[in-house]
Amino acid sequence: MTFKDLEIIEPILRALKEQGYTNPTPIQEQSIPILFKKHDLLGCAQTGTGKTAAFSIPILQHIYLDDRAKKGKRDIKALIVTPTRELALQIADSFTKYGKYTGVKNTVVFGGVNQNPQTSSLRAGVDVLVATPGRLLDLIQQGFISLSKIEYFVLDEADHMLDMGFIHDIRKIIQKIPVKRQSLFFSATMPPAIVKLSGAILGNPKKVTINPEQTTAEKVEQSVYFVSRKNKVKLLSHLLQKYDIDSVLVFSRTKHGANKVVKLLGRAKIKADAIHGNKSQAARQKALKNFKDGIIKVLIATDIAARGIDVEAMSHVINYDLPNIPETYVHRIGRTGRAGKSGIAISFCDVEERPYLRDIEKLIGQKISIVEDHPYPDDAKEEPLKPAAKTVRQKPGTWARKAGNKGGGNYAQRNRKYFKPKKKSD
Repeated sequence: MTFKDLEIIEPILRALKEQGYTNPTPIQEQSIPILFKKHDLLGCAQTGTGKTAAFSIPILQHIYLDDRAKKGKRDIKALIVTPTRELALQIADSFTKYGKYTGVKNTVVFGGVNQNPQTSSLRAGVDVLVATPGRLLDLIQQGFISLSKIEYFVLDEADHMLDMGFIHDIRKIIQKIPVKRQSLFFSATMPPAIVKLSGAILGNPKKVTINPEQTTAEKVEQSVYFVSRKNKVKLLSHLLQKYDIDSVLVFSRTKHGANKVVKLLGRAKIKADAIHGNKSQAARQKALKNFKDGIIKVLIATDIAARGIDVEAMSHVINYDLPNIPETYVHRIGRTGRAGKSGIAISFCDVEERPYLRDIEKLIGQKISIVEDHPYPDDAKEEPLKPAAKTVRQKPGTWARKAGNKGGGNYAQRNRKYFKPKKKSD
């Protein structure tokens, strides 16, 4: 099937052709016809399956066909809410590319930067608004944004919205948009909290699910290295120097860990940068641009920040830290092997992370290949969980006498009346 078979209008087809897109991905093929009929949609798909185009193309086509004869100031017709600024910028860029010949205007608003350029764009009038929750509500309160004319509402990456504590903001936003609208809800996972939230947003939705296990198994070559925590950075440096890797996204569990990896790689003369929530917006965008442009080949990221990274030709993903949630592993390695292309995913696993590895293999339904021939093998064995130690009640004054105090004498000596043992009765 081609995009032309989906009855997409010529201006959008022309823009898609310029981007080199001819055949839709599974989520696009299933979602676009549903959205053309203006049904609500509940979509479950991991990052990298093409869901941004799945909702942006129908929205662009609806607005183009409905507003061709309209003149005067533009009202915001479509609202896309997403958890991170990187993802918001990526979505806005997609609307710009696909809507190049439609005349549909979009803008993006997010926090952490001066709001003046954003409010200037809003004053000029836009059809599509892409926003993060906090800045959106702030600009609504200031009177720069009205959601009274919204006809299309998209909540993207809903699971991460909940993880980041945006549930109350989302409820406030829903109260401000018209009841009569087309609503789209996308999430990589569907735990009970997400299902409940979708019920509050959607009417009687059509459902599209793209199986993440199949996507992982078919597209990405996976391997795991058993290595101690202290030797992980040495192994990473070794692999980067041994193999000619065009671009690699390295996942760290923490922001501090990401910065530390960049610093240690720098000592090995390997140029890398980090992207995470503690970085300024300017620094994050510079790092991302340098990565996309090939100026740096190694980008260290946390899971939340990585949601906005869209690099089509990424050859490798490395899990420096294995995630404790198996679905997160699937999302991570989905960054490579995108849109039918092959990719390579490498994971480092220390002894404490081996239970995570078992959970991941259970989810994807396959054993990940173990690489034993490397300079830093970890021979440590998992220790069985020990039962919790019993709390033993000591005689009064015992703990206080053991814990010395530098303030002159110990605590028990200075507080004898509280710690003096009771006399046994005759």
